[in-house]
Amino acid sequence: MEPCPYCGSEFIVKYGKRKTQKGSIQVYKCKSCNKYFSHEKFKHKRYDPKIILNAISIYNLGYTVEQTRKEIAKKFHIKVPESTIYSWIKEYSEICTFTKIRKKAKKMFEPVEIILSMKLNHKQIYNFQLHRAKLELKSKELPEERFKSLKNYLEFVQSDKFPHNIFVNNGENSESRASQIKVNLLEITEVEKQNLANKLADFGLILAKSNKDRHSAVQNFMLINDSVTIATEVPVYLTKRDIIYFKKKGFVFELENYKTPITGHIDILQIRNGLIYILDYKPEAKKVNAVSQLTIYALALASRTKIAVKYFKCAWFDDKNYFEFFPLHAVYPKL
Repeated sequence: MEPCPYCGSEFIVKYGKRKTQKGSIQVYKCKSCNKYFSHEKFKHKRYDPKIILNAISIYNLGYTVEQTRKEIAKKFHIKVPESTIYSWIKEYSEICTFTKIRKKAKKMFEPVEIILSMKLNHKQIYNFQLHRAKLELKSKELPEERFKSLKNYLEFVQSDKFPHNIFVNNGENSESRASQIKVNLLEITEVEKQNLANKLADFGLILAKSNKDRHSAVQNFMLINDSVTIATEVPVYLTKRDIIYFKKKGFVFELENYKTPITGHIDILQIRNGLIYILDYKPEAKKVNAVSQLTIYALALASRTKIAVKYFKCAWFDDKNYFEFFPLHAVYPKL
């Protein structure tokens, strides 16, 4: 749920709905400043933002506008003209950029097949998802061997041979979580910027039913609607052998109070600008520093794919902030 636009407080509650000509819009009340608000970006729309964003997502899964209209009617019990749905698709195409490659993707996979989903029981349930069409369409952005290595690993995750057992607590042999251990790294300066991920997260958060659902809502919206996210909740692990290898190659980093393997799940995996991006959604991105966690993810994925660390870039973000860095700069001094 987005913070109050007046005071920035997150102590907000739903406060009924405002009726419009063709639907209703959720109204919120801020418990800190007692002001009321709705989603400003949709304030002139006749339909609830959830209806608009669901329609765009359904269409970008490969359904026709007519099929999208029927799905919206079934889900929200409201009739939306096809012309209105098409206008939403066109209006938000600069944010939901998948519309630009949708035609090619639609030729490759049926709507029910375009995204592969797999539940991973790794202490808790993680929903590994792979956008099959985007993965294939992004293949030309990486050298053939690099792309093949990444694709092979994503397929390995789906196989029975993947070591899912190491992600489960096994007493004294339990693994360390990348998000919980302390890592001493080289000093770097991350770049703060605005990114399309901020706008996509903003939309995804509208679809979150509760704070607990924020991660999955943002992940799902980006996976369906942007043109670069190829997978979510990708499991990775870093072994003792991997650490020894990196240090022999001149990498500089120290891990405190850890056991191997070190495990984690990459929130969002992208291919863009010839690089592999590892993104982590952090609800209050400006208040945290995710360099250590994301650098471990990069080292782990580099180890599993045999792709050089220099071809990875990392970032953490929310709907307002985006912080980006090269993980190689945090662990390798010879630059």
